Amino acid sequence: MNKFKYYFVLLLAGLAIVSCNKKDEDDPVIVPLRDYQEQFNTDNADIEEYLKTYYITVSANMDVTFTKITDPATQPSIMSYLNSPTFPKLLLREIPYVHGITYKMYYLVLREGVGSAPMNTDGVVTAYKGEYMKRVDATVKDPSYVTTTFFEQVVYPKVSLDLFTTIMGWSEAFPQFKTGTTTYNADGTANYQDFGAGVLFIPSGLGYYAGGSSSIPAYSPLVFTIKLYDIRRMDHENNGYSSVGELILNPDGVFDYQEDLNGDGYVRDYRNTTLYPNPPANPDDSDKDGIPDFLDQDDDGDGYTTRFEITKPSDQVGWGTLDGNAFYFGIRNYYPWDPLTDDATTPNVDETEPRGIPRRPTGKLKDENAAESIDNPRSFVPEDYTASGRLRIHLDKTYPYQKK
Repeated sequence: MNKFKYYFVLLLAGLAIVSCNKKDEDDPVIVPLRDYQEQFNTDNADIEEYLKTYYITVSANMDVTFTKITDPATQPSIMSYLNSPTFPKLLLREIPYVHGITYKMYYLVLREGVGSAPMNTDGVVTAYKGEYMKRVDATVKDPSYVTTTFFEQVVYPKVSLDLFTTIMGWSEAFPQFKTGTTTYNADGTANYQDFGAGVLFIPSGLGYYAGGSSSIPAYSPLVFTIKLYDIRRMDHENNGYSSVGELILNPDGVFDYQEDLNGDGYVRDYRNTTLYPNPPANPDDSDKDGIPDFLDQDDDGDGYTTRFEITKPSDQVGWGTLDGNAFYFGIRNYYPWDPLTDDATTPNVDETEPRGIPRRPTGKLKDENAAESIDNPRSFVPEDYTASGRLRIHLDKTYPYQKK
């Protein structure tokens, strides 16, 4: 499920795919990459035929079985759940700009979940089962020529998968589900209840496309049944990829979901012109430098890194003095996004953070008879750390003050 590997393979495939067949010993056959729109049309037709000709049975634990319809009167097709007012509910999501076309992706919601939805770049704790569609005989008009073949089933009870590095079909669909509730047994094992569960029908352009995978042929639409147990908030600023394709994280201290400026649950990097040949303006780029905030080390482009700007003064970590009185500033070296309360499950540690990332200070000037400047700053007041809707200093180009 590694997205770096996927994009790398896709880029190579964009140049040419060398077939194993040969005209002769020294003349390999070069197979051009298929047109994205044409391949999507084929994939979508196959997926829709599958949705019309298969029905599902679902266990109490949201395990799904797919079966070919033999009695339409008693076996409702998956397609019959399209836009249903109740669950199961088949929905269709449009995904524009990718490969210069607009993809459509069907997903079936068996249960929405009762907790929180992940961002498209969060980590997810999930159980999943995957299959791929293949054509048995493309000349046969009966939809039986489209079959699915099982390829993997993996459960991660404690490890999260990073949606930023999975195939795009996952990162586009998982934010449409929510987590459930979790309780723990005496031995530390978890019990998951009321979690989001569903089925994703992924066209090959949002999967592995021409590259395929170790067990999946090229140009295969994918079918995943998923259960969303939990999420892990991620912070994706990085220093690129290692020699083995692993992301070298260098987080700025602000989670991706807090850098989703338009609040739609999705952040994207349009700098990849292979993936986005005709990108729109990025709504999640504060300084409009082309780097979205969730990957930008300097969100406001003022020459000071976000990490530097949200660092607490050295005398404001742990217990200290504020206005002549003892004050607990919190144990973090950096301001959290907003104030935090103590975590009751860790009685030996006080995680209270009374202050979030502040706005530009609005208190009294150091010298009330002089203009505000780097040498005559205002003081911070309590509301600067807590006011709703404040422009936090790491997004404010006017702070820190610049020398003229």
